[in-house]
Amino acid sequence: MFDELSARLTAALQKLTGRGVLTEEAVKEGLREIRRVLLEADVSFDLTRQFLERVEQRATGTQLLKAVRPGDQLVKIVYDELVALLGEKQAPLAFASVPPTVILLVGLQGSGKTTTAGKLAKRLKLEQKAPFLVAADVYRPAAVDQLVTLAGQVQVGCHAEPGVTDVGGIVRRGIEAAGKARARTVLVDTAGRLQIDAGMMDELKALKAAVKPHEILLVADGMTGQDAVRIASGFHEALGLTGVILTKMDGDARGGAALSIYGVTQAPIKFIGTGEKLDALEPFRPDRLAGRILQKGDILTLVERAQATVDAAEAEKLARKAVSKKGLDLQDFLAAMKQMQSMGPLKNVLGMLPGVNPQMLQAANVDEKRIKHIEAIVLSMTAKERADPDLINGSRRLRIAKGAGRTVQEVNQLLTQFKQMQKLMKGGAKGLRGLPFGKGPGPGMFGR
Repeated sequence: MFDELSARLTAALQKLTGRGVLTEEAVKEGLREIRRVLLEADVSFDLTRQFLERVEQRATGTQLLKAVRPGDQLVKIVYDELVALLGEKQAPLAFASVPPTVILLVGLQGSGKTTTAGKLAKRLKLEQKAPFLVAADVYRPAAVDQLVTLAGQVQVGCHAEPGVTDVGGIVRRGIEAAGKARARTVLVDTAGRLQIDAGMMDELKALKAAVKPHEILLVADGMTGQDAVRIASGFHEALGLTGVILTKMDGDARGGAALSIYGVTQAPIKFIGTGEKLDALEPFRPDRLAGRILQKGDILTLVERAQATVDAAEAEKLARKAVSKKGLDLQDFLAAMKQMQSMGPLKNVLGMLPGVNPQMLQAANVDEKRIKHIEAIVLSMTAKERADPDLINGSRRLRIAKGAGRTVQEVNQLLTQFKQMQKLMKGGAKGLRGLPFGKGPGPGMFGR
C-alpha cells in the first residue's frame, strides 16, 4: 500500500534526519522534495501547499529539544500533519439508537460498490450488528444476482426484486423486510453510473429524502487519484456524505485519493478495501496509516489481524516447539504457513513491520505463488518425512517433486532453507534476511 509514496517520502526525510544541525535552507530543500513527492502521488495542489506551510511553520517555530535530533523532530512534525491530513482520528459508523440503521452505499460503476456491500455485511455480522442487504441497483446487469450471491456467502438476509425498477419502493420494502428479520443494520446497494450525471443524483436525492439514511457512504476506487477526489466532491455537494470507503488499496495506488479526500470534503474515510476476499475490509485509522507511509510499521493492526484470524492455542504450541530442542518439523511449518496465509497477502503483512520498507520487500522478492508451491511439496511428503526431513534421500525427493508437480531442485531448495530457518529460530536471528521469506544466499523460501 502506497509503496512508491512511502519510499520516496522516507528518502526525502532521511536526507534531513542524518544531519546533526538542521538549517533553514536544509528544511526548505527537504520541503521542496516532499512537495514534489506529494504532487506526483496525485495529492491536491492546494492541500499540498497548505500541508507544507503548516510543516514549515511548526519546524521553524518549534523549540528544538536537545535530547532529540532536529531531523527526527521534523519527521514527527510531518507525521502529525499526515495524520491531520488523513482525518486525525478513526471515524466509526454511526448507529441509530432505535434499529435498524440504514446505510446507503453510493458511487460510480466499477468502484466495487456491490462487493464492498458484502464485505461490510461480513464485518458487521462479526460485530453482532445483524446486517441485512437490499439490492437497489436496478440498472447494471446481474447486480441483483451478485448481491444475492454475496448475501448467501456471508449468510445474511437480502431483499431483492428482480425486474422491478421502482428504486424507492424496493428500498422501503427492503427496510420493512429487515425489520421483520430483526436486522440492526440495512445496507442499501444503490445503482452506479459511468460518470456523475443529474439523473443519477436526482434519484439518490429522492431516495435519501424517502428513507432518511443514517449513513451515506461513498465507495470510491482508491487507484483513481484526483478523480476520486472530484467524484467525492460531486457526491458530497449533492448528498452530504457521512463517510468514504476506499477500495483497491492493495494495488499500486499512488495515495492521492486517501491523502486528499478528507481535506477536500471533510467526509472521513471509514474503511479501506485491501483485497478481493470478503474479509479484506479494514477500519481506516489515520495515525496507523501515517506510520505505515513513513515506514514506522503498524504493529497494532498486525496484532489485531492476528488475533482475529490466528488460532491462539495452535500458535502458542508452535512457538513453544520452535524454541525447543527438537524444533519445528515440516508438518509444523505447514501449519504455521497456513496461519500466516490467513492474515492476508504476505507482502502486506511484512509491510506492517517497523523498518521494513518497499526496497527490502523487493530485495526479498516475495512471491505469493511460491507459498502454494511449498505447500504442494510438503503435502507430497509422507507423515514420517515431514517429521524427519533427514529421511528424504534422492529417490524420495524425485517422488515428492513428481507428486507436487515441481522440480527436484525446488524440493532441495526447500529442505536446505528449512534447515537454515530452524537454526535461525533457535539462534534468535533478527531482520528480514533471517525470515523464511527473506533473501539469503540465493532466493528466499518464498522468493523467486
